[in-house]
Amino acid sequence: MIVLGLETSCDETAAAVVENGSRVLGSVVASQIEMHREYGGVVPELAFRKHLELVNPVLDQVLRETGLGFGELGAVAVSHGPGLVGALLVGVATAKVVSGVLGIPLIGVNHLEAHLYANFLGPAADRIRFPVVCLLVSGGHTMLLYIQSHGQYELLGETRDDAAGEAFDKVARSLGLGYPGGPLIDRLAESGNPRAVSFPRAWLGDDSLAFSFSGLKTAVLNFSRSEVAADFSIPDVCASFQEAVVEVLVGKTMRAVKARGVSTVLMAGGVVCNSRLRSRMAEACAARGVDLFYPTFGLCTDNAVMVACAGYHRLCAGQRSGLDLDCFPSLPIGGLSRLGDDVRPR
Repeated sequence: MIVLGLETSCDETAAAVVENGSRVLGSVVASQIEMHREYGGVVPELAFRKHLELVNPVLDQVLRETGLGFGELGAVAVSHGPGLVGALLVGVATAKVVSGVLGIPLIGVNHLEAHLYANFLGPAADRIRFPVVCLLVSGGHTMLLYIQSHGQYELLGETRDDAAGEAFDKVARSLGLGYPGGPLIDRLAESGNPRAVSFPRAWLGDDSLAFSFSGLKTAVLNFSRSEVAADFSIPDVCASFQEAVVEVLVGKTMRAVKARGVSTVLMAGGVVCNSRLRSRMAEACAARGVDLFYPTFGLCTDNAVMVACAGYHRLCAGQRSGLDLDCFPSLPIGGLSRLGDDVRPR
């Protein structure tokens, strides 16, 4: 089964062709980072207009790369939430046209679910054993999931305010570093002392699996404006901030591992590109005898390969969407909530 994936949830216009949910035949990602950089973050209206401009050229390019024609596609999968509503509409409308004209199945994919499915691409996927705990951490979301099997999720905890990636961007802005903040802080932190500044960690109780990074973000902002800030280098501040974020992400993931008794941890989302998070999580998992999986760099950030992979698994489970597929900017992940209630679009 050859699945076309489309991704337009935020600031990347992406298309990919994946065979049987694992073999990547082609992938194209057109990033809007340079356009949004001067504003210090994503401007929704500009993102929407850029997606309109790029979606057809990106689709054409990925088909040229693979040498395939539209008639060889078996299904089309598209992110339909969460994300920016205008951006999502571009991808969904395009997918509907492809599905309707070709008469092939259309699968609406949760963008967050797609991120975790980036782990199921490549040879390592055969070694993933359910149940697992997944740390999904990106610019807009930070959450811990208990995954019993394909498509069965339980939300263990999520951020109460800023997501981890959002905190990186806001701290970088306050330090005058630019956008996006994650890669800049990670690079500067390599030469800094992670214990130079004692920034707060929001543990929220001994058993809590929820996250909060707003207080940490504010603490860094206040510190940068204080008189003592002149005594510390920017790399030291970056390393200390990064360590505070990573320590909580790793610590709460290990809490979830212990609580659920799993032997496998997945990580997904753009923040997984952070070198300190990868190394600290690897150390923690090794100490507990837990297997750790995370995608390659190119599959951590937004892309359409992960959408096609998730769509393939949904199709195999007998799920498909109609041409009335809608967009949901705040779409929750999966079919289970923290209390086992049905999860519906908000």
